Amino acid sequence: MKTATVPVILGSVLVALTALPAGARADGPINLPEFRMPTMGGKQFWADEFFFHQWRIQRNVLTGHCRLLDEGDFRHESGTFRECRSRLEGIRREQNLPPMQGRAVIVVHGLFRSRSSMEKLCRHLRQQGGYTVFNVGYPSTQRDVGSHARALDQIIENLSGIEEINFVAHSMGNIVVRHYLADHTRDSSPSGSPPSTIVRRPDPRIRRFVMLGPPNHGSLAAVALSENAVFKILAGEAGQELGAEWAKLEDRLATPACEFGIVAGGREDRWGYNPLVPGDDDGTVSVASTRLAGARDFVVVPVLHSFLVTDKRALEYTLRFLREGHFSATGERRPVPVQ
Repeated sequence: MKTATVPVILGSVLVALTALPAGARADGPINLPEFRMPTMGGKQFWADEFFFHQWRIQRNVLTGHCRLLDEGDFRHESGTFRECRSRLEGIRREQNLPPMQGRAVIVVHGLFRSRSSMEKLCRHLRQQGGYTVFNVGYPSTQRDVGSHARALDQIIENLSGIEEINFVAHSMGNIVVRHYLADHTRDSSPSGSPPSTIVRRPDPRIRRFVMLGPPNHGSLAAVALSENAVFKILAGEAGQELGAEWAKLEDRLATPACEFGIVAGGREDRWGYNPLVPGDDDGTVSVASTRLAGARDFVVVPVLHSFLVTDKRALEYTLRFLREGHFSATGERRPVPVQ
């Protein structure tokens, strides 16, 4: 690792800890002034665990303490989860906030990214689709995929009043959603513990799922970098799961039972954007790896991996699938057949 990288990482750790006063316990009360405060970054250290409209409660992966944020990312409370919930209930009464209702889209970003990368997509879904959008932030490099899926589970479980749930995810975010779906279709007891006696079922409100650049069969780029020391540090457990440990992770993923469509990036030729990735690709994920048997529709957009969340065509395809179950304006579909 380059010497210049060390201060950056240490600085990020310090930023993540700034909300926790010296000597405070992660599970104890933290008293802050009664005025809203801007957050100080550290997005790779916070996991969203609860939404009420655009209010969010996040948990810090290093300290375990929580914070309550408003739509502008201003902090209104910091302490235990219960304290944040209590403060939110007070705000709900003070501002006479209505219950949640209607159709929602849960948006999940990919590895190394943050919820900020999905903002253009979220605006499109809100303004053009009329959806309530929950843009989920999670510390993609700090925990394994299963941990991210459990945090997503907690969010969904608490979406009281929402009548319909859809997913839109980019890159590794799709794998998080697939893990969440699998956790509801099999026993999810921790390894070595007795099987759970509780049979869980997928949330009946789930309707459709749009995958943007999903590494549905792992990432060759992650495989190639799996022994790289810098990649191991920066990408964490999830990076290894997408690469060298993909076979283990794949067994923990579900093929969605709901209607799902796939938007891949590529040049629709034999070479793609990256000569190091076999076949057509978006520079990071091969088109072949995005395909998943059972998809109701499939389309390739000529853009690089990162731009799938901002490309106008990809946004239009996403909204049309959520509304109508297909990408083409004519209603034609290109499903991925089940072998």
